[in-house]
Amino acid sequence: MITTIALLKARDGLSRNEFIDYYENHHVPLILSLAPPPDYYVRNYLPEADQRGFPADFDVMTHMKFADESARRTWLTLVLAADSGVAEDEARFLDRSRTRSWTVEERP
Repeated sequence: MITTIALLKARDGLSRNEFIDYYENHHVPLILSLAPPPDYYVRNYLPEADQRGFPADFDVMTHMKFADESARRTWLTLVLAADSGVAEDEARFLDRSRTRSWTVEERP
């Protein structure tokens, strides 16, 4: 199993609720329409900035798992294709300049 973690920052001007609503009700359906879903795909939203108790330069941690590296690469190829519309959609709700993503080693 290949695990990917992405830290994403909301675009300035969006409330937490607007950010979550757009991600869940617009972006996730777009992603799922482009490629088979990852084996595991969860978004973990931080509390409001004034309620976190710690500094953070992201608003959501997206956690995905794929069967293997080939499945991950195939998914990325489909989702990040120039004509997928993903970049344009992300610009509506994310500060894309602050997106960070890693393939990580997960252990029980």
